[in-house]
Amino acid sequence: MKFAGYLLSLVLTAALAACGTPSGSGGASQTPSGPGYYTVQKGDTLSSIARKFRRSNGEIIAWNKLADPNDIKVDQVLRVVPQGTRSSAPSTADSAKSPARGNSSADSNDNDTGADAKDAIDWGWPASGKSSNGAGQGKKGIDIFGQLGQPVLAAASGKVMYAGSGIRGYGNLVIVKHNSNLLSVYAHNKTITVKEGQMVSKGQQIAEMGKSDSNAVKLYFEIRRQGKPVDPTRYLPSR
Repeated sequence: MKFAGYLLSLVLTAALAACGTPSGSGGASQTPSGPGYYTVQKGDTLSSIARKFRRSNGEIIAWNKLADPNDIKVDQVLRVVPQGTRSSAPSTADSAKSPARGNSSADSNDNDTGADAKDAIDWGWPASGKSSNGAGQGKKGIDIFGQLGQPVLAAASGKVMYAGSGIRGYGNLVIVKHNSNLLSVYAHNKTITVKEGQMVSKGQQIAEMGKSDSNAVKLYFEIRRQGKPVDPTRYLPSR
């Protein structure tokens, strides 16, 4: 099974593009920089930015109308003080001259998603059962073997971007988008129990395990970052 198939690539590209613009009215990146604004740097998190400007996370979220506070991006411009107030905290230029982020133990303990952070989403295993790495078989994900009809769960909260059987080789397929960078993919299901556009929570059932377009009952699971497959075991908790 070649997961980089043309049709699947189109679906994944469309899913990423569907929510790829910065959150906020009109797009935060279009907001002019200057006093009262801050441009997100690599390694920043919502919490670290709020601390820098002596504000709460809620204030930053409200001023920028952030639909998803876990989805800030490098070069995104955020309002960090109330309208009509000048900031007394370090400017973007000053912060760029400071030591690289990650040297502070406080910063390293942030739990919200930082720009380019890979592990801020709360992941869980999508199914119980023995897992097998697909390395060496032209696959980038993992097979999880189980029983026909057993629950397949959303590995993290997100939005269902695809639910159907239109991509040959994957059977009944579900794709969930978690933020502008990360997608999870669930293939070979017996039955799909969610619809496109539906919001799902971590651990919510989205399908029943099956063997559609497969010779064994299993779930084929992938995590993709910016459209490219990554090792799911780097994200999933140990078990």
